[in-house]
Amino acid sequence: MKKIKDAILAILAVAFVYTIFYITKIGCPIKFLTGISCMGCGMTRAYLSLLHLDFGGAFRYHPLFPIPVIAAVIFLFRSRISQKIVKVLLFTTIVLFSIIYLLRILDPSDTVVVFEPANGAVVRGIHMIVEEIK
Repeated sequence: MKKIKDAILAILAVAFVYTIFYITKIGCPIKFLTGISCMGCGMTRAYLSLLHLDFGGAFRYHPLFPIPVIAAVIFLFRSRISQKIVKVLLFTTIVLFSIIYLLRILDPSDTVVVFEPANGAVVRGIHMIVEEIK
């Protein structure tokens, strides 16, 4: 029962943080800071599409959208699963996300994943500091 409570608290904490990012218009903190999409870019929009029963849209936003749900279930029951299997699944997930990320970032027609470091808060902040020094 404690594991379920901990899982629910973790989910609520993530939801709270996402709400703060949404309200403050930050969205993804990695993309906000760096201007570069992360491997999970589009995942939130994929789940929002699912809420509207738009499975095609969910897949377009992130083709691996089912994996986090599956991973959460595996995480909850990890004590009943062989650690070797858990490690293989984790490695496979990392490889899949890496491959999809690379394919998407190299695809100029992909409008979800972006590589725009000049638009990141870090680079913009550095430019502001440099301009102030001049």
